[in-house]
Amino acid sequence: MRVIVSLFAGAMVLAGCMQDIGTTGDVLVRDTAKGVVNTAVQARFPGVDAEPFTDCIIDNASSAEIIQIAESAIVGTNAATTNLIAEIAERPDTVRCAVNNSLGLNI
Repeated sequence: MRVIVSLFAGAMVLAGCMQDIGTTGDVLVRDTAKGVVNTAVQARFPGVDAEPFTDCIIDNASSAEIIQIAESAIVGTNAATTNLIAEIAERPDTVRCAVNNSLGLNI
């Protein structure tokens, strides 16, 4: 079922229809992008719980960046997607979020 939902979200993204499916579409695209980011984080840092970092990366990405990442679930992840994820991960707000989530701090 999750694959079907991901494929539907990807098809909507590729068709440029995201503005027409509202909040549900946003949730589908974010979930699809989280899957891509989670896989990328796990590949780069094996053995680390990627979920807190994934959430921070998605929360600090723009809508356009989230859509670009989600498209990778359909067309395949490439160097541009990996570089985009790394760029978002290096942003100060993303780093702060990751520290807070992984260490339980509030800085």
